[in-house]
Amino acid sequence: MRYLKIFLLGCLLTTGMVVAAQDLSQYTYQSFSRKGDTLRYRLLLPANYDAHKKYPLIVFLHGAGERGSDNNAQLLHGGDMFLRDSIRANYPAFVLFPQCPDNNTWAPMKFDRDSTGKIVRGEFPLNQGPTPPTALLNPLLDSLLASGKIDTKRVYIGGLSLGGMGTFYMISTRPKLFAAAFPICGAGNVAEAGRFAKKVPVWIFHGGDDKVVPVESSRAYDVKLKALGAEEKYTEYPGVGHNSWDNVFVEPGLMTWLFQHKKK
Repeated sequence: MRYLKIFLLGCLLTTGMVVAAQDLSQYTYQSFSRKGDTLRYRLLLPANYDAHKKYPLIVFLHGAGERGSDNNAQLLHGGDMFLRDSIRANYPAFVLFPQCPDNNTWAPMKFDRDSTGKIVRGEFPLNQGPTPPTALLNPLLDSLLASGKIDTKRVYIGGLSLGGMGTFYMISTRPKLFAAAFPICGAGNVAEAGRFAKKVPVWIFHGGDDKVVPVESSRAYDVKLKALGAEEKYTEYPGVGHNSWDNVFVEPGLMTWLFQHKKK
């Protein structure tokens, strides 16, 4: 944790250069290691960083197609969004993109698929330990929060597909940490939604014609959370397939909605 604090402080003190918008190199290359395992991640620092201020933290979890060890692929979907001038100026924050290694997941899960590969049933147990990537993500988050540079009452999380499943898992297991969440075309343990209902506001997104992760998974959360009286929004894009994240990244009001939430 000590080296992470030193690294973070060093980054904050050396980011005075002006870089062209949409330049993914603005996300610094980093890694977090513990007990022989390593989680690679990219970190975007707030624009016009002020050393005397604390900033929100946005955690974004990528999908299955971006897994690996290159520490680049995870920025494929969403990396550009957080570099938009309008977002950087109006919603300054640290943005964290960790990369899940190959053959791993953000959440414990087991799937049954049909002959086309479509998921027809999934199990998301919460009564077992985290997967190896999340076992590293949790202490990484704790280290960042301990750096003194993060507004600990404004930690947000979102993700797409596999990352949407990870988002539901993270807010289910750490509901006291996150101020709001936006899972995209994800799924999770709907029966255990009470773990985060009324604690973590969520805006759920899904494509109505998703042939990879059934839209019913998000619809089930919508019904359950409404029944629990949770602060929840659900947006379904008719006729849109699995890549509903393209719609979400241009969704009016998403960042305003996200940043209006703060832990008490």
